[in-house]
Amino acid sequence: MGRHKGGKNKHWSKDEKLRIVNRVLQGDESIRAVARVEKIGGAMIGKWVKKYLEEGEESLQNKNKQASPLIGFINKKNLTQLEELELENIKLKIENERLKKGYKVKGVGQKKEFISISKKNLK
Repeated sequence: MGRHKGGKNKHWSKDEKLRIVNRVLQGDESIRAVARVEKIGGAMIGKWVKKYLEEGEESLQNKNKQASPLIGFINKKNLTQLEELELENIKLKIENERLKKGYKVKGVGQKKEFISISKKNLK
């Protein structure tokens, strides 16, 4: 039922969630039947229904996630000198935080490795 390895999560809009919750609450279909048709986990629908019943329609609104500060720089082809310095500063801050936590990163993408520099567990 879930996504394949490396696949992206599906983001459901408030309207889509409300439509699915209403299908369940009308009583014509079970959560399992709706989940099968919509290709979504029954537990997820159950959570939406519970939130809707407890807090109302607004509880189905997606929360805005904080975007990575690097996104604004990575998508640009030509960076100004100031933007290059800001990007370098952000990268150094990230590396500093990783070192504080006791690990460093080697490689990029799928070949990325987290190497412990202390005896701490990385999990």
